[in-house]
Amino acid sequence: MATPFWYNAALMIIKPLYKWRIKKRALDLAQYQVECLERFGPFQSTKNLHSIWFHAVSVGETNAAQPLVEHYLNLGHPVLLTNTTKTGQARAKALFLNEQYQDLFQAVYLPADQKHLVRAFFQQYQPKILLLVETELWPNLIDQARQLAVPCILINARLSAKSAQAYAKVPSITRPMLQGLTQLLAQDQATQQRYLDLGAIAAQTQVVGSIKFDIDAPVAFVAQALQLKQDWHLQDRKIITIASTHAPEEQLLLSRLVPYLQQHTDYICIVVPRHPERFDEVFAHSQTLGLRTQRRSLGQQIESDTQVYLADSMGELWLWYALSQACFVGGSLNTPGGGHNILEPLVLGVATVIGPNYFNFQTIVDDFLTAQAVLLGQDEGQVVQHLIECIEQPALAKRLNDNAQQVLAQNRGSLQQHIAVIDRYLKTDQHALPHLDSLKKV
Repeated sequence: MATPFWYNAALMIIKPLYKWRIKKRALDLAQYQVECLERFGPFQSTKNLHSIWFHAVSVGETNAAQPLVEHYLNLGHPVLLTNTTKTGQARAKALFLNEQYQDLFQAVYLPADQKHLVRAFFQQYQPKILLLVETELWPNLIDQARQLAVPCILINARLSAKSAQAYAKVPSITRPMLQGLTQLLAQDQATQQRYLDLGAIAAQTQVVGSIKFDIDAPVAFVAQALQLKQDWHLQDRKIITIASTHAPEEQLLLSRLVPYLQQHTDYICIVVPRHPERFDEVFAHSQTLGLRTQRRSLGQQIESDTQVYLADSMGELWLWYALSQACFVGGSLNTPGGGHNILEPLVLGVATVIGPNYFNFQTIVDDFLTAQAVLLGQDEGQVVQHLIECIEQPALAKRLNDNAQQVLAQNRGSLQQHIAVIDRYLKTDQHALPHLDSLKKV
């Protein structure tokens, strides 16, 4: 079933606005031009045909896909990874565009969901399979995959009650889109039921858990953190990281941390804003508070008198977590919030604090809260209080970490279940199929 006329007409109408938003967030004209080309064509040259195509909207989804991407790259499969955000692209390239995977991996932006652009993208890259990560659903993308007989699987699928309500308002798009999926692999039963209520086909859905639990800390970042501790003389410093933050979280937390940072010369707060366009804003606020602040983007290091270190870089979140004794995972204190992935710091054994608005990761967070493996602050005051407790009470931090490791161990295994499903479709000889070759005749 083709996508509705009104949807495609709406895309045409908002195209100028879309380009304006790209220009607004671009750091310079060259970056704007590159992103526009990848969104609207002509596309980048193809590094490998017949790749395994992963699509992940941003940083969190890219991190979630990491174990699967690494698995197939290590087996010698070429991988194409697309994103819709600049931070997602930076994260993808930081993880995989290295000497080990240089010849097998390519990262580009997903084209705008216009039928002719999506079709041209399929024609150029000719993927074996399309793996959509978590909630990244685009009507024309899924419809074209179906028409061209490219298996399309929603992996590590999650869907909050709020998002389900939004999808339910447009059944003419949602139902055929979900029914166009080849498989839907849900993180939990609540997610599966929400998708079924929206029109997903029961026989094509199953609950396999979250592959995020199968993630391991990248060895390179752990080694880099150890080196920085030595080079920057951080062995005796108490480091708190507030990560993936949104407005006004930095302002609220830094304001509360001021007296602690002033009274304790061994305290450092590393701030990692979620969006790069807010880096200057956060730096200005730290300056307004009178806090001695260094910036990663300027090549500055943490000095003996540094109170705040602004990690205004992309793709280095693992590094800042690895330097920390305690952290706050952002997007959970602001409104409406929704939260971000808490598993990265927990894998590293970092005592973790969150705010009350974590509905995007409801099931995962609830499991850790029940196990007393993370701390919940209802407001900025409680969040800061918990962070200070974690760095001043090693026994508390150890207890949280021990509990967290138990939860992590109990939930591992989803990766292998995902691989088993995906491999069924990879066994098909895609090179023998005529579906993508037919594009050239269109």
